[in-house]
Amino acid sequence: MLKIVDLHHVSLVVKDLDQSIQFYKEILKLEEIERPGFDFRGAWFQIGGGQLHLIEDRNKIEEKKIIDSRGHHFAIRVEDYDQALSWLKKKGIEVIEKPLSKSGFAQIFCLDPDGHIIELHVERKA
Repeated sequence: MLKIVDLHHVSLVVKDLDQSIQFYKEILKLEEIERPGFDFRGAWFQIGGGQLHLIEDRNKIEEKKIIDSRGHHFAIRVEDYDQALSWLKKKGIEVIEKPLSKSGFAQIFCLDPDGHIIELHVERKA
């Protein structure tokens, strides 16, 4: 029988690794961690008990850069909805706000430089 323990990492292909590292470190404040010496460029970030892996492919086809909360995305839990929203807006990041989502989370959606959709959320208290 298969017994899944946890989600370890999500990998994203990016066109410009340096630009993506800057976004994830400076905008989302993720901690970059050591990565093995693979024969291709990439970066790893710690997110709680999981990780985000970026893999550079300069030939990556540009994605449409539209924030769609129903599209492929990953979610990061944040401590404070209003602080996160204020921070992203201060940094000039376009967002979709869903403070009263039917999901039970207060949600913020934004895009990284490659058009990957990112959800930031907090659980709403009943």
